Amino acid sequence: MKSKFRVNRRKREITRQEPGRLMERLSSGDQSRAVDGMRLPSESLATKENPTGAYSSNNGVLDLEPDTSNLEEAELSLRGRGSLNYEEARALLGRMEYQKGNIEAALHVFEGINIAAVTPRMKITLAKRQEHHKRHSQSFATPSMSIHAASLLMEAIFLKAKSLQHLGRFREAAQSCKVIVDIVESSFSEGMPENFAADFKLQETLNKAVELLPELWKLADSPREAIMSYRRALLHHWNLDVETTARIQKDFAIFLLYSGGEASPPNLRSLMDSSFAPKSNIEEAILLLMILLRKMILTRIEWDPSILDHLSFALSVSGGLKALAGQVEELLPGIIDRRERYHILSLCYYGAGEELVALDLLRKLLHSNEDPKRVPALLMASKICGKTSKHAEEGINYARRALQSLENDCNQLESVANYLLGVSLSAHSQVAVADSERFTEQYEALEALESAGRMTKMQDSNILYHLSLENAEQRKLDMALYYAKHLLKLESGSNIRGWLLLARILSAQRQYKDAETVINAALDQTGKWDHGELLRTKAKLQIAQGQLENGIESYIQLLAVLQIQSKSLGPGTKLYKDNGNPPSHLELEVWHDMASVYTRLSRWHDAEACLSRSKAISSYSASRCHTTGVLYEQRGLYNEALKAFVSALDIDPTHVPSLVSTAVVLRRLRMQSNATRSFLMAALRLDRMSSSAWYNLGLLYKAEGAPSPSLEAAECFEAATFLEETAPVEPFR
Repeated sequence: MKSKFRVNRRKREITRQEPGRLMERLSSGDQSRAVDGMRLPSESLATKENPTGAYSSNNGVLDLEPDTSNLEEAELSLRGRGSLNYEEARALLGRMEYQKGNIEAALHVFEGINIAAVTPRMKITLAKRQEHHKRHSQSFATPSMSIHAASLLMEAIFLKAKSLQHLGRFREAAQSCKVIVDIVESSFSEGMPENFAADFKLQETLNKAVELLPELWKLADSPREAIMSYRRALLHHWNLDVETTARIQKDFAIFLLYSGGEASPPNLRSLMDSSFAPKSNIEEAILLLMILLRKMILTRIEWDPSILDHLSFALSVSGGLKALAGQVEELLPGIIDRRERYHILSLCYYGAGEELVALDLLRKLLHSNEDPKRVPALLMASKICGKTSKHAEEGINYARRALQSLENDCNQLESVANYLLGVSLSAHSQVAVADSERFTEQYEALEALESAGRMTKMQDSNILYHLSLENAEQRKLDMALYYAKHLLKLESGSNIRGWLLLARILSAQRQYKDAETVINAALDQTGKWDHGELLRTKAKLQIAQGQLENGIESYIQLLAVLQIQSKSLGPGTKLYKDNGNPPSHLELEVWHDMASVYTRLSRWHDAEACLSRSKAISSYSASRCHTTGVLYEQRGLYNEALKAFVSALDIDPTHVPSLVSTAVVLRRLRMQSNATRSFLMAALRLDRMSSSAWYNLGLLYKAEGAPSPSLEAAECFEAATFLEETAPVEPFR
């Protein structure tokens, strides 16, 4: 005869029951009958059914202490029905084994629950609970289990998944965990109601299952299922708490960024019409990380600096550094240190190509009131300044401050500081007014670069490149050739800048054939996308050898490559970021080069056609105006040539060829020698290596006829001859 528990029986009365064997009826095969008495078993189900397990105590039975939480679940389940059925008993016993750390025993108990049989009843119970929550009157058959029993069984399924995870059976664990998600999703088509079953463990179990499922799929090496589970967790309304949602979003973003595979875009039908649909892993990860950053700004979740780190990486690889700067600027004061904010923003703007903005931020950071000895910021500021003669002196100061701050603490950083010091000294020497200052800075530049090279054992390609470049510009061509060959060997020909520099040095030594051989080797070993600057150098080498028609053929081949690039990649694509000009500028210069060759051949119509094509690309070009002036000059139209040169200087007052050509035309027109001299001196201030400027200045001094000017003329001719004999077909830099 069945004995009934009364609803008001207290837990202490339960614990005082005489120990009996709860599973006798369960093991007899009659699983449909209720258990007539809730007693703690003197022998666990796992021990009874698996006698070989190492779970028995010294007296042969498992000594279980009363578990209050288990008794609470039992009492709650009995209140609704007055009996404990087979599945619920197994759920309680399995939980007890799991809590004691008997994972295999717990799994053995859980596997005895017929999940397929209890799933429909659980769905009915949850659906009825939803209707009750909505206060709708609808006829439902009396559910076969209480909400507490459904919660108990759902926890059993979850613990089964955890047990399988502990045992390394990840795919089975994921499939078990997925059952919970499927049950709840099918029971609540519109999503989990808020405050549903707030007093029970159902919501807690669901939270854990939704968060665990994608992790299990990742462990099972099923990235597609993991991504689907992540999206399901975030797009379906599970009534998750803010912290759980944030953890899922962060884990998903990290998986998208670093998993190594490309996920398919989310299903557009699951989104609203106005929703943003990411098209790649990076976009989806950025969206998630920006949502998390916004939550942190609004203090909905705690500050997590790693989120900003991951967002920085994602936006860096996607070219969205300016967007990252905007996010950092929106952070409330105090979230990150002000000096750290300056540094991060400077990196963002530098990466976005706004180097002057980055430099202004670094100046603030390196002010005496902030962090004047921060070495990374000093090095970055020196790097930016060293790119232009205008800021080169400031770059020298930053590099020297970095060396002082290091004080021989780190050879690697010291080598970088010496390298940047050499680059800045080299850039500043180009605008030095006094010869003594220029020679001193050139000497110091080589000294700093050589010091950096020794520290790196000549294994840094950037240092080798600038060592070769500086020696070449100082016309120390043998040393420049040595470093250029070493650079090419170190890079294995992977960077076209090494090929170009080597060919230009050889051309400065008048070894045109060898230089052309180098360019041909580079063309064979590099992709077609890199052929632009190489073909232009080849054309100039051919022209220097008097092979004008061959040069034109090389230019035509180059134009064909540029046309293919523009059609394949579309407008606005950046090429030659580190190795040369962008395609549009390169094409512009090619038309000017061809116009110059046709001018030398007196093919005026072809030259004008090339200039017309150039104007269609850019109507605002000092180089085109200068080439047009040379065309007029060759045809004897000096007044028209002068107008063209003046137009070029209106566009770019620092255009050295136009300054020299203007002086030449003024001298031919017998205009004031003072004006002629001023143009030539301006050209030499901008480019001390212009052989044409020195030669024409010598002609001007010679024409004046006085003894002193004649001596100056001889010096100018000597300088012009030396520079002409060592001039490359293209500038070294």
